[in-house]
Amino acid sequence: MRFHSPQKLKTIADLIGSEFVGPEDFEVLGTNEIHMVKQGEIVFVNHPKYYDKALHSDATIILIDKKVDCPEGKALLVSDDPFRDFNKINTHFTRIYNFTEELHDAEIGEGSRIHRTAVIGNNVKIGKNCLIFPNVVIGDRTVIGDHVIIQSGTVLGGDAFYYRKLNGNFDRLISVGNVVIENNVEIGNNCTIDRGVTDSTIIGEGSVLDNQIQIGHDTIIGKKCLIASQVGIAGCCVIGDEVTLWGQVGIASGNKIEGGSVLLGKTGVNRDLKKGTYIGMFAEDFKGYLKKEVKLRNLK
Repeated sequence: MRFHSPQKLKTIADLIGSEFVGPEDFEVLGTNEIHMVKQGEIVFVNHPKYYDKALHSDATIILIDKKVDCPEGKALLVSDDPFRDFNKINTHFTRIYNFTEELHDAEIGEGSRIHRTAVIGNNVKIGKNCLIFPNVVIGDRTVIGDHVIIQSGTVLGGDAFYYRKLNGNFDRLISVGNVVIENNVEIGNNCTIDRGVTDSTIIGEGSVLDNQIQIGHDTIIGKKCLIASQVGIAGCCVIGDEVTLWGQVGIASGNKIEGGSVLLGKTGVNRDLKKGTYIGMFAEDFKGYLKKEVKLRNLK
């Protein structure tokens, strides 16, 4: 999430009541989570296991629960609860409506047709010649390109599934990102595409999604991908261009699939994949799988 205008380190520290390490006028441009963070942005870390990853990420400001040596050219915000204060920063700079208020500020392009039962949030942009079916829900800040089809029951921009366990309960990391649907995308019935925690969940130009597909926060789907029914993609994944995912494929968070790959039905992904065709619970190379099956069948 980028702030509307650059902020100063001391301003952010005063907002959350934290100590800081670095010049008080150190420039802060926004926030982001570790998978997506860019220079000038804040990332949070609240466990020693991930200190090095956060401190040496592209983040320029690290919101951390312990004062440590600060890398050159960076700054620290030292908080007793970085998770809580990350939420506080994000919700200070991004208003969360959750359909409790209607600003009626949607921008809708020429030729687009939206069924009267569709629900559209605030600050939504819909391009030209789109077709939005009954009972579609489009959350705040969603951006939809031209010539997009969204079929019935689909939800764009729901909350990210991102929690910590605190005092025996689950505490949500509040989602202030959005969903971006590029031109010429078709989305089937009853799909759910979560908005980014602090960035965008993106469906690339020309991609086609079947029914009942779940796409997690901050995931990027490339151009001209084909995704069949009941696929589940966790958060922060990157799917290359022209990837085909057949029914009930499951992809764990933070994984990358190279463009041109084909994942056959019920394939499970728990690591990055180079271009190829895969099958099975642990995404085996398809040709290797067939050879193994032949050998097993020929055992006496």
